[in-house]
Amino acid sequence: MTADGGLPARLRRAVEDDDLGAFYDALEREGRPVVTAQQVARRLDRSQAEAEDLLAGLSDSGSVGSVDVSTDPVVWYPTEWGELATRERVILFPERREIIVDCPTQYTRAQLSQFATLDDTTGEREDGTRGFVYSIRREDIWQSPFEELGTLLASVRSVLPRRSPHLEGWIEDQWTRARQFTLWTHEDGYTVLEAASEDLMGNVARQKLDEEQLHAPISDTEAWVREGAEGEIKRVLYEAGYPVQDDRELDPGDPLDFELHLQLRDYQQDWVQRFVEQQSGVFVGPPGSGKTVAGMAAMAEIGGETLILVPSRELAEQWRDELLAHTTLDEEQVGVYHGGAKEVRPVTVATYQIASMDRHRSLFDSRGWGMILYDEVHHIPSPIYRLSADLQSKARLGLTATPVRGDDRETEIFTLVGPPIGTDWDKLFDAGYVAEPEVEVRLLPWADEESRNVWANAEGRERHQLAATNPRKIEEIRRLRDDHPEAKALIFVDWLKQGHDIAETLGLPFVSGETPHHERRRLFGEFRDGDRRTLIVSRVGDEGIDLPSAELAIVASGLGGSRRQGAQRAGRTMRPTGSALVYVLATRGTSEENFAERQTRHLSEKGVRVRERTVAEDDE
Repeated sequence: MTADGGLPARLRRAVEDDDLGAFYDALEREGRPVVTAQQVARRLDRSQAEAEDLLAGLSDSGSVGSVDVSTDPVVWYPTEWGELATRERVILFPERREIIVDCPTQYTRAQLSQFATLDDTTGEREDGTRGFVYSIRREDIWQSPFEELGTLLASVRSVLPRRSPHLEGWIEDQWTRARQFTLWTHEDGYTVLEAASEDLMGNVARQKLDEEQLHAPISDTEAWVREGAEGEIKRVLYEAGYPVQDDRELDPGDPLDFELHLQLRDYQQDWVQRFVEQQSGVFVGPPGSGKTVAGMAAMAEIGGETLILVPSRELAEQWRDELLAHTTLDEEQVGVYHGGAKEVRPVTVATYQIASMDRHRSLFDSRGWGMILYDEVHHIPSPIYRLSADLQSKARLGLTATPVRGDDRETEIFTLVGPPIGTDWDKLFDAGYVAEPEVEVRLLPWADEESRNVWANAEGRERHQLAATNPRKIEEIRRLRDDHPEAKALIFVDWLKQGHDIAETLGLPFVSGETPHHERRRLFGEFRDGDRRTLIVSRVGDEGIDLPSAELAIVASGLGGSRRQGAQRAGRTMRPTGSALVYVLATRGTSEENFAERQTRHLSEKGVRVRERTVAEDDE
């Protein structure tokens, strides 16, 4: 022992080395770069207290660091990883098909985008670096833009730290699966489903499909498809793990020659090129990334008559205005088809509702469309909208800021329309194409004790509504407007009475589903042109309305909505330049706190920084 009662330095280092080795063993067994004390205890077969003592000792010696995170109490990691923070590091977990990258180069991110999905990011750290989490899904391999398996594997090997036979074997299996079934048109005009082998036709296709989809066998590997069953066949086999290649000779419609007046960005050109090669796909990018422009460019490249499907009349009119303003198409070539107007022209913009009605769908189905474009395509899996996906065309394109759905039916979007094509949000933020919004969740007290007592005695939906419409939010909205007097602001509400109360108290216009269409267009036009600085909007403003110049978004209610709703509302502030602010107001101590976390989680995963602030009762 030393005079101070401690261990000799050499023995102390030996103990620390043994403990650090045990910690690395726990990391390896857990298969993660960070672990909790509970995971260390389980992997080392120690008690929770012993694991915490070990981690505390390693932390004191500087060998291990820790950080508080939202999903676990504390996670621990080797400090040497932090010391390498300015250098690219790629960590592969082959069993989970997950890749963690710190400080990736532009080359690495470009390669990963071709065969992996960006799932999460740490956001910007104090030293300016970022960490990224990618996963390799089966869909990523199915739709990867490579003609040969060897080229795909070469791209994978170029960014991973080591070869992984396990991962490469799985990639080869998925690559093969994506080439086992094909739909093609017989010379007599009917559709044929062909399998790569007799075994696949018998044990997969005929087991999963019935006489409603397959009319009769033609050979051991071919079957006659019932007319109109193509979409269902693709969906069923996709869910079984076999995406179908659609090589049918569909009517391309009459040619339509026009040009786009706008210059495409590099990533938009890449989107369009990939779509033209595949003839199907979904452009996925944040609001403000120019999906509409890329969609118009894709239409020009396809060069056929086009049906554009949208969720609202406002968006139909907006599409017509954009086409006339930014292409060589004239008014005789562009028509709208909805409850207020019914014009079928070489380019027709219709609402999903109209296209799903039998008496109208037959009209659209009888025309040879060279292309169908589905705007806000995340609606497609819904029962009513899904009927519109039965419309057939040679080329099918979807547009969406995020395919995330509350019912977890995202894959149906890619089955019915096409695979995702896009650039990760974080990359667009870094390039300066889209302003990264600053999101702050503000937890508010009750306006008074009476309001809190009424909420405490309520149940179910009424309880949530009372928290969502807490009168204290009106004063917070007033304060935020005073703090940002020059910003053009959108105030989002889900409850009509709350919208009217805010409008009456603050003297602002409120746009809801009850607002006449001509009045909506006038108010939105004034906002876009800068003649009006603030609007209160209900769900009619969540998507499809072109409000690109909003600088401030205040979410007063709607926290029970989906993650996609959170992205849409934050997206109303995403612009190429300038600041972008989003404030989410939630009543402290209620279910709104959990809803706020859920609704902003998707933004955080996309690299958007989300912070939280608790507002005190006497905070002025």
